Amino acid sequence: MEAPIWLKPAILGGVAGAIATIAVGFNQGGWMLSGSAEKMAQERSAAAVTEALVPVCIGQSKADPEVTMKLAQLKALSSSYEQREFVMKSGWATIPAAGSPRRRSRSTRSRATRWSNAIGRASCRTTR
Repeated sequence: MEAPIWLKPAILGGVAGAIATIAVGFNQGGWMLSGSAEKMAQERSAAAVTEALVPVCIGQSKADPEVTMKLAQLKALSSSYEQREFVMKSGWATIPAAGSPRRRSRSTRSRATRWSNAIGRASCRTTR
């Protein structure tokens, strides 16, 4: 049995089209694998939680009578772990209805840094 002459170019065109579709889809079309999607979802959820809790942290720091002393101590800390622990121990990370701050299993440097920067900016605005 002999294949028609048009079969080989049709198969090669289909394979080339599939490869082009996959390449364009993953590079420009927004397609991604589940691992990449999970990573992006974790990053976005961490950013959303931080964005939601920064106002609470700023409010708690404004209510603290020792805010200037604690802020100087916070800025002196170099590691994000130390900054996070300091914010939690100072009571700034405690939601008013909660008894204690909620700890997460993973510490992210960006969250501690954002809290520190946001508290610093808010404290500077209120002390002027």
